[in-house]
Amino acid sequence: MAKNLLMWDETLFRDPEVFEFDFVPEQFQFRETQMRELAFQIRPGLKGSTPLNTICKGLPGTGKTTSVKKLFSEITDTTKKLVPVLINCQIDNTKFAIFAQIYRKLTGHLPPASGTSFKQLFDAIARILQKEGIVLLVALDDANYLLYENEINKVLYTLLRAHESYEKVRIGVIVIVSDLDVDFNKAVDARVLSVFRPTEIYFPPYADTEIREIVQARIQQGLYPGVLSEEMLALVIDQTVKSGDLRVGIDLIKRATLHAEKEARRSIGRDDICAAYEVSKYLHLSFTVRTLKDEEKRVLAALARAGGSGQEMNAGEVYKTISESVTIGYTRFYEIVKKLDALRLVNLHYRQGRGRTRLISLRYDPAKILEYLS
Repeated sequence: MAKNLLMWDETLFRDPEVFEFDFVPEQFQFRETQMRELAFQIRPGLKGSTPLNTICKGLPGTGKTTSVKKLFSEITDTTKKLVPVLINCQIDNTKFAIFAQIYRKLTGHLPPASGTSFKQLFDAIARILQKEGIVLLVALDDANYLLYENEINKVLYTLLRAHESYEKVRIGVIVIVSDLDVDFNKAVDARVLSVFRPTEIYFPPYADTEIREIVQARIQQGLYPGVLSEEMLALVIDQTVKSGDLRVGIDLIKRATLHAEKEARRSIGRDDICAAYEVSKYLHLSFTVRTLKDEEKRVLAALARAGGSGQEMNAGEVYKTISESVTIGYTRFYEIVKKLDALRLVNLHYRQGRGRTRLISLRYDPAKILEYLS
């Protein structure tokens, strides 16, 4: 028995970095079509022209950001004349903060914390681009946060019309969006849309078989042989598919492995996976609620207060309850419920009777939903 236990300095991880969210795999599977389309949009920038503008759209955990990171890494290894900048708009969601990160990419340091106006900041960026003959490619990750903060028009207008004020300044934009309801033709001003004219690239959810292959590839690279059996892998896949987010599976393996190490075991067991899943299963909830608008958060909170996890609720009756505290029409309420269903936060289905009754049930424990919303 003792010989099956890990020594204090032993590990089940061959490479723990494989299970980090920002890890970019060398072999990136099932996004070849999207990568080719994105590369086509970027290609003019490699020749000194302005890259074509792009929207990468899809649910969370569908490979949008990883695809952009993969191409940006290739650009950095290939040329110094096209400079890619990836902005996390969950963190940097004001015009000044975004351009400060662009300045940092070009100079290696942030602008002075005080005493610098936006005009001075952008002048400095433009002068660098002109002097060095650099083409700039800016990716706005989770750009829907700029919509929520009413910053998207100011940011896009400044980037895309820079050439009108600064000769030979060329800037392309990639917008990454996890909100499927966002229509940029309606969300941005006409003066922005006239120069934006993006091509939209859709990233569909991974199929069950694709999730299995991706998870298997991570395991082969990140764990030693024999650490995760086929039976335990099937359990991981099942929980990942149920959550609807590949990141849950990646995090689940990491936590289960750490749990097995803590218990000094040489392989991952069912108890390790179940213990890890109690934390990992809420990752999708945590990531997704951040993308919701305030109105959508209020509806989700009302649904959480109205019914238990798995309990079916009549949509019409829930709306009557919600409308007492939230000013919202039924059409808008139902649009939000459909979006929450698409984001796999609730289940929306129908029951035939005298009419077609819409039924709603929660995918998560109501207390956890309210906890992450707060």
